[in-house]
Amino acid sequence: MTQATAGTTVRIHYTGTLEDGSVFDSSEGRDPLEFQLGSGSIIPGLDRAIDGMSVGEQKTVTIPSAEAYGEYQPQARQDVPRDQIPDNIPLDPGTMLQMQTPEGGAIPVVVAEVTEQSVTLDANHPLAGKDLTFAVEVVSVA
Repeated sequence: MTQATAGTTVRIHYTGTLEDGSVFDSSEGRDPLEFQLGSGSIIPGLDRAIDGMSVGEQKTVTIPSAEAYGEYQPQARQDVPRDQIPDNIPLDPGTMLQMQTPEGGAIPVVVAEVTEQSVTLDANHPLAGKDLTFAVEVVSVA
């Protein structure tokens, strides 16, 4: 039976849950997720967990935050004076926005907190600092 190894194209069905059991992502009702193992296109811990699995094999793995979206970085939060944000920008907490880097790149941020004086923007990935559990089934390996 063909095993998933670095460089192979793997298709999986998966359900990702947090410590409290809530689902943060799933392929249920969708096509399987397809990626090249070892290419860096999925989180490192899940990539390693799938290495060596065969078609039809299922497993549940818990990926520590350091091998998923990294640790939560407090310095990735930034307070911006409210008067520096245009009035047409929605500022409800949880709203996703994009900031521009000095080099012209885009950084996704979330509105974390709003006061009369400032808006706190958070550039951490929403799953940073969280251990993730995946129930995985290998559908195909090519």
